[in-house]
Amino acid sequence: MVIFLTSSPTGPLDGSRKVDGLDKKNHFVDELKKYWKNNSRCCMIAASPDAYKQNDDMCDFFRETFLKEHFSIQCFDLIDRRYSDFTKDELQKYDVILLGGGHVPTQNQFFKDIQLREKIKDFDGIIIGISAGSMNSADIVYCQPEEDGEAINPEFQRWISGLNLTKTNIIPHYQMVKDRYLDGMRLYEDITYKDSIDHPFIVLVDGSYLLIDKHETIYGESYLIVDEHIQLICHEDETKRIDEIEL
Repeated sequence: MVIFLTSSPTGPLDGSRKVDGLDKKNHFVDELKKYWKNNSRCCMIAASPDAYKQNDDMCDFFRETFLKEHFSIQCFDLIDRRYSDFTKDELQKYDVILLGGGHVPTQNQFFKDIQLREKIKDFDGIIIGISAGSMNSADIVYCQPEEDGEAINPEFQRWISGLNLTKTNIIPHYQMVKDRYLDGMRLYEDITYKDSIDHPFIVLVDGSYLLIDKHETIYGESYLIVDEHIQLICHEDETKRIDEIEL
């Protein structure tokens, strides 16, 4: 199993840098092609399982994006509520699994509904996490409040079980949301920093990613937040192994 946990594989969501197709920053495409097989069987698992039109469009977009970059594809299937009774053996027949982006708790519940943690654990291929998909790849997932009311709702669960593909907690889109306010509070300084006590977070800008093979290696600009403190741990066009970081 080789895992790419991305913030956004198709460029910044805020449009701050124009990207045509897959984002080649930090050698993402080059690294992915090292592992990609000819005629790969691909599937995308949606974050919003009941948003059928959105899921169809997303699947079509990523299929065309990968083909544009000359990745060899035999099929590119979609898993949402319409096709959720697949077996572990059926999932294992794919070469590439994409975990889509969206609302973390919604996707997490769908992953539980389809028993993905158990079905994916022996997967022998490429997994690509996109935003929420990267966050839900952790053993224990940190749900950074995102929607109005979540930061002040005492019943909102910020820690839930995930896919157990890594122990590392990823937070994406830092350049886009670092100054955001939610429920009258600063998203990072007043919410996430406090949640970082005894819980380290690896925070990625769009264009950076975590590659998990023999080691966990960060590619590109990223930050460590732990015990209410943030520090830059990797620059653009640099790499840093997680086991070299004092967490």
